[in-house]
Amino acid sequence: MAAVKIDGTAVAADVRSAVAAAVSTLPGQPCLAVVLVGEDPASEVYVRNKVKMTQAAGMVSIHHRLPADATQGEVESLIERLNADPDVDGILLQLPLPKGLDADAAIEKIDPDKDVDGLTEVSAGRLSLGKPGLRPCTPVGSVILAKRALGEDLSGKHVVVIGRSILVGKPAALLFLAENCTVTIAHSRTANLAEVCRGADILVPAVGRPEMVRGDWVKPGAAVIDVGINRVPAPEKGEGKTKLVGDAHYESCAEVAGFITPVPGGVGPMTIACLLRNTVLAACARRGWAVPAGL
Repeated sequence: MAAVKIDGTAVAADVRSAVAAAVSTLPGQPCLAVVLVGEDPASEVYVRNKVKMTQAAGMVSIHHRLPADATQGEVESLIERLNADPDVDGILLQLPLPKGLDADAAIEKIDPDKDVDGLTEVSAGRLSLGKPGLRPCTPVGSVILAKRALGEDLSGKHVVVIGRSILVGKPAALLFLAENCTVTIAHSRTANLAEVCRGADILVPAVGRPEMVRGDWVKPGAAVIDVGINRVPAPEKGEGKTKLVGDAHYESCAEVAGFITPVPGGVGPMTIACLLRNTVLAACARRGWAVPAGL
């Protein structure tokens, strides 16, 4: 029997509705500031979507744009101004930055209490130590989708995360660990990788290799939460055309898995929804507001 498709677009819409409902009960409007450097077309689309969805949820959206030839100092001084602005609750630096700029150094300038992407060293430390803080959006979205498939209580599930990046792999492992899962972090050097994956109740490919995970890597009935997003040639669509695929080979995995996220339309839409959720959580923590039920 084919796997049940986990509709990330629908789940993300539910999360955004919960955020909008929460915002309507707050004594003020949370504010998200987005910083875009340069003119990367994909980044411009992402930023437009973030601004639109932030406003649709009833929050204030501030959009700062710097030219592609902006210096490291100009980027960091803008971040420091936003840190000091009491009306700004969340700061998002849109990546990638133009060549020649140090994204890691710029991210470290973000006040951890406004770090709605959860990427600063302090945010990573809080996650690692199990202390309150803002968590990276894509891994949070992955956990939400797993719960949508398998139920709220993931205790005892064996999770295999393929990938050890600081953006997804490591934080996803820690977030599933916090849900009382047993977690294995696998990667390109893992011996018998396919065999390791076959032990997973929840398999999270996050390695950036198109369609690497095949159906015979998947335990029958497992949930596959595919974080990969890869653009590959699609000659069937016409010369020079491309398509998006995940790190899992959808057709073969769907024949074995119990649940699977598609690409696109799976984990991707969750990232912006969780960003909005983080902005509300940041506002509540900074301003001393009670966190509304449902978040």
